[in-house]
Amino acid sequence: MKVINFAEQNSVLNQYLSELRDKKYQQNRLLFRNNVRRIGQIMAYELSKTLEYKTKTITTPLATIDIPLPKDDVVIATVLRAGLPFHDGFLDVFDHADNGFLSAFRMYTNREHTEVGVYTEYKAAPSIKGKTLIIVDPMLATGGSMAASIESLMENGKPRSIHVCCVIAAPEGVEVVKQALPDDATIWCAAIDPGMNEHKYIVPGFGDCGDLCFGEKMESFRKIAEKESKKKGLR
Repeated sequence: MKVINFAEQNSVLNQYLSELRDKKYQQNRLLFRNNVRRIGQIMAYELSKTLEYKTKTITTPLATIDIPLPKDDVVIATVLRAGLPFHDGFLDVFDHADNGFLSAFRMYTNREHTEVGVYTEYKAAPSIKGKTLIIVDPMLATGGSMAASIESLMENGKPRSIHVCCVIAAPEGVEVVKQALPDDATIWCAAIDPGMNEHKYIVPGFGDCGDLCFGEKMESFRKIAEKESKKKGLR
């Protein structure tokens, strides 16, 4: 399995990522979302180089020309809600792609907030049978929500290839996701940070991407997660 870490390369992507990490920069949600989107655009462009291509003859006003065009049927699947700006960046590049959306968010399963589970509720996705599946989620921390999303999407058929794309990953999350993916899948990361703290946040990371993009979650939403965890005997 291939893991691509863009932080090991020199590119303008590192500038956008450095701004995402800056706590002063984070005070402007619009700029924060725009940089998440721009990282998605760059990553999608790099990913496009790995697709299969077929030559097509195009007629211009003056003549004809043969141009290699991607022949993959692409599905972009996003983990809500933090993934929305990231998704937009990919859709800017793969503008003919089908789209899927899943809800998956972490919930602490003990009072000390040192253990987390994953709460899932919503899925709207097309068939991925024989297609190129791109799953985008800005943060790959424990890997639990991504692994759950992969499992859920695979109920809609077997894709030709799978790409998992994130802005920042922790090594622990990468290893968890590897176990959920076939050997020929690819994990794309703008950066892989050293690890997580006791509350399972990536360090140095940049905080909660969903909150930074859209504002803090409603308390009632947190209570839903707590009730679900109680039903499952997790608290």
